[in-house]
Parts: sequence; structure tokens; C-alpha cells
Amino acid sequence: MNDTKTISPLVNLQGVSKAFGEHHVLKGIDLQVHAGQVLGLLGKNGAGKSTLINIMCGMLPADAGRVLIGGRNPARQSVGKMIGCAPQDIGLYPDLSVRQNLTSYGTIEGLSLREAHTRALEVMELLGLKAQADQGARSLSGGQRRRLHAGMAIMHRPKVIFMDEPTVGADVEARSKLLKAVRTLADEGAAVIYTSHYLTEFEELNADIAILDSGHIVASGTLDEIIRGHARASVVVRFSGQTPAVSGWQATERGLEPVNEVIDPGHAIAALLADPAVHGLTVDDIRIEKADLQSAYLSIIENKENHHAA
Repeated sequence: MNDTKTISPLVNLQGVSKAFGEHHVLKGIDLQVHAGQVLGLLGKNGAGKSTLINIMCGMLPADAGRVLIGGRNPARQSVGKMIGCAPQDIGLYPDLSVRQNLTSYGTIEGLSLREAHTRALEVMELLGLKAQADQGARSLSGGQRRRLHAGMAIMHRPKVIFMDEPTVGADVEARSKLLKAVRTLADEGAAVIYTSHYLTEFEELNADIAILDSGHIVASGTLDEIIRGHARASVVVRFSGQTPAVSGWQATERGLEPVNEVIDPGHAIAALLADPAVHGLTVDDIRIEKADLQSAYLSIIENKENHHAA
């Protein structure tokens, strides 16, 4: 997905499947993530994202397929020093300060006390937690706890970082700092696998994308490839009363929409309003929708569902 593809991937999944009883959660997943890459893993609740992350972290074995993290199978060989996991559930020491949480976790991960103190300062700077260094974790805001949790996951400078919805409950400032930190970690050479229900975050990260649906990866590529391949700019014009019939436009539940892709929304709207079919009609609303990740994602999922229904 980026120019590091010629180098062996830090995360390499081939034909990975997982079932719980009769419920098949993952079905033949192929996925590669390289150093310096942020991979956004998208999908509805129940699509298999958390299960896939747990397999990559070594917390669950795959039923079939090949899983390699830095060349090692996490189900059989230790990859703890190589990975950093920040799952959805926050695990902190509530009675310890921010600094103590980071330092303690660093020593657990094999850093000397001196190294842990130095690294804790770096992590607090990266995540905007220096002002809370000596504040107890129990008294932190939700966003600060999210950042501290992410900081604990990167204390030992892992090569592969998993962040499962790290901005849930975070305020605007905390979210911004987390995203900036994620981009910095990738720029420093880490492979970051990132999940979120806020699709604009993937755009801010300029992440590569893999979309998971019903246990399959149904689309993958760079952010630009996904948007260009599956989304289009659109215009919706709503009139008072009955929607007019205009050549090149179609009536939908939302209003009047162009049949074909819109290159210049302003020109399309001007041409519509100049059409004799709309003379004398009152326009209630005009909405211009740009091609973005959300429209691409919805298009991919909708096409998949229509394919299953056919």
C-alpha cells in the first residue's frame, strides 16, 4: 500500500480463519502491514476487527492460516517485546501517577528503571501529558486516561502497535493529540494497526485502509485508492412539493440527484436551476456531498449487502 512494500512486512497474515462454535468470525484473511505504515481497519460491530487484533497480539489462536508478527507466530513464539497493544478496555493502576504508571509498565516490559524514567518523559511529551505527570490516574479525565493507556502500550518502543478505538470518550484535544502521536509513531518506523468508528480519523492519519465485513476483507488500498474507487461527489436538491423530472437527474427519497458522477457541483446546480422543468418551483435545500471515506465505506458495504441479497 505504500513504498515500503518491497520490504518484508512486520505483520503478515495469510488465509487466517477463526470460528467460535458454528459462528465463523474470520474467513481467509490476507493482510500485510509494513514499517512506517498506519493501517486503518474498518468494519461494523461484529465484523471481526477485535478478534483479528487479538489473534495478531497472540491473545487468540487462529483456527487456520498463517500469522507472522516480525517473522514470528504469536501463538507459538513470544512477540511481547515486539508489539504494543492498547485495547478498548483501559487497564491502568488508578492509585499511581501518570509517571509511575508509565515507568512501572516500562520496567515490566524489560526497560531498566533509568530507561523507563527517560522513556516516560518522551511518552508524556508525545501524548501531551507532561502537565499531569504527577497526577493520580484515578483523577484523570477520560481523554487523559486514553492517552495514558496508549502511552503504556508504546513504552518499550514496539515495532508493531495495535490501537483498538483509542479515542472512544476522548475530547477534541485528546483526540487530536492521539492522532498526532499515531502519525509520529509511524513516521519513526512503527507499523500501526488502528480501529475507530470515526472515519474522519483515518483521513487525518492518511491511513491505508482495509475494510472487514462478515469475516472477509472486502476492500483494501491507500486512502486515495479507496475513495477514488468507491466514492463520488454528489449533489442533492430538494424542492417544495413534487420532485420535478429533469434529464440527467433522478428522484430519490432525499430529493433530486445526478445520475452520473459530478465533477463540478456548482456547474451542475446552475444547469439544473436553469432547466425549464424547475422554473417556478421553490428549492428547499441544496446539499453538496464530497467524495470521502465515509461515502466510499457505505458504498462498499451496500454493494456487498446487495450482492448477498441477489
